[in-house]
Amino acid sequence: MIERAGTGWQTILADLSLILFMISASALRYEKEKPPEERASAQGEPLAFYEADAGAPPIGEWLAAQSPDERQQLTIVARYGPNGQARALEEVGRLAREAQAKGMPARIVVEPVARADDTGTSAMLAYDVPGAGMARDLLRDNKAKSNP
Repeated sequence: MIERAGTGWQTILADLSLILFMISASALRYEKEKPPEERASAQGEPLAFYEADAGAPPIGEWLAAQSPDERQQLTIVARYGPNGQARALEEVGRLAREAQAKGMPARIVVEPVARADDTGTSAMLAYDVPGAGMARDLLRDNKAKSNP
């Protein structure tokens, strides 16, 4: 008598893994085909966080205390409630000018929120400078330089 090998949970898990891989690869391919103006602004995981409130030091002092790196980008986010857009724009502009004076240009995000508890202005430093690339981009660039 010949025994049949049954299908177990390992086969199902392998199939699901392949499906997930194919969907992810397809999504990445689609994202790379989009023109730069249609891509969402990439935001990395924040390394340092600044909350602009009454007791906070000036953003210039906060930036001076951080470890500078050309791949880091400063993102200033202002969240405003009803009738607070003008004040939020003024605050984010002030912070951006202070950061620019310290040599750190800022990406600015201004967005409305529904709850008054969610309003405020903050800044984050993250490794998300557009075009700075990832390790695989550096490898590709090194190969291109060695093979003219």
